[in-house]
Amino acid sequence: MEIMITDDPEKVVEWFRALPSAKEKTTQLHFYFHDTVSGKNPTVVTIARAPSTDKSPTMFGLLNMMDDPLTVGPDPNSEPIGRAQGIYGSAGQDSAGLLMTLNFVFTGKEYNGSTLSVLGRNPVFETYREMPITGGTGVFRLARGIATAKTYVFNTTSGDAIVEYNVIVLHY
Repeated sequence: MEIMITDDPEKVVEWFRALPSAKEKTTQLHFYFHDTVSGKNPTVVTIARAPSTDKSPTMFGLLNMMDDPLTVGPDPNSEPIGRAQGIYGSAGQDSAGLLMTLNFVFTGKEYNGSTLSVLGRNPVFETYREMPITGGTGVFRLARGIATAKTYVFNTTSGDAIVEYNVIVLHY
């Protein structure tokens, strides 16, 4: 079943009609997420904070909007493959845990125009984190799966981070 990224609702209806005979695919992705909160061109901005956030050891109540580059390697100048766009908020009062709601928006060759959606808890100071893939568009229509994250570099002074992601999704 070939998928086409389209803005034509009738083509999407046709795609769904053919779905019962479609074979499910598995796709694995590996990339790096560059979260920059400092400097002249941050990719993250604070959009809200609770009055008590600055007194909280976990920054509870802080809400950020992001538009982070995704690249094939950890070097910020490596080949771009997309953006991570969404919101993350500090949701843990007793331990650092972010509520992540974001889309991986792919711009690279094979997946250009497709997205994967993540919604889940990210305990950022744990070595290994797992978050659910809750959907997708384009090549990844009806996706479900897991995104695992591991911090590659975290600058405690600036707050900037590079995070390695491994994603595995089932889709049609």
